[in-house]
Formats: sequence, C-alpha cells, structure tokens
Amino acid sequence: MPETTYHSLLADGWKTLEFTAFRGNVTIHWIRQFLDDQPGVALLKYEPGASVPRHRHEGLETILVLDGVQSDESGDYPRGSYVVNAPGTEHSVWSKTGCVVLIQWDRPVTILE
Repeated sequence: MPETTYHSLLADGWKTLEFTAFRGNVTIHWIRQFLDDQPGVALLKYEPGASVPRHRHEGLETILVLDGVQSDESGDYPRGSYVVNAPGTEHSVWSKTGCVVLIQWDRPVTILE
C-alpha cells in the first residue's frame, strides 16, 4: 500500500497513488474521508487549466502545495506554500500549469456557482 506520510508526500510519493474523478479536470485521492464531525483529508490533482468554482468554507480549510502552482483571487501559491482559509471565506481556485495539493477540510464546502 502506498504511503501517505508527510515525508513520503514531500518526496513526490503522491505520484504512486491512485486518483479518482472529483470535479472537472481535478482528481482526488482520499487519505481520510469525512466521518461524522471528523475532518476530511485528501490530495487534489489539478490538470493544467483546471479550476474549482467559487465556494464558501463552512469550516477551516488548510492546504499544502506539493507540486506546481495553485491560484485564487488572492494570489499564486507555488510548491511549499501553506494556505489557510477561515470558515465563512469564499474564493474560486485554479491552476494554469497544474498542481497537487494536500488539503484538509473541517467540513465540506458549499459550491456557490
């Protein structure tokens, strides 16, 4: 079974993991799916030009960019960036070049578009 440890993921271990359809040209590898009041943890892989529509965070969201560049209305986040989105904040997300992010959501987001 492929590792999803912090050190493995930083060493590009995510390349050996299986990703499934998530939204458009964004795929997902669940590390831990949402369960009752427990957060969800996953890897999202954005193909070049992929995007996620405007959404609202219903809980805290944290992101670590493992590869490429993820962008939103506040800027561009290259590999190694750590992004925190507070509950109640809204944005859309895209990647011109493609990227892979480790993401944790306290609660699922609400899509607004």
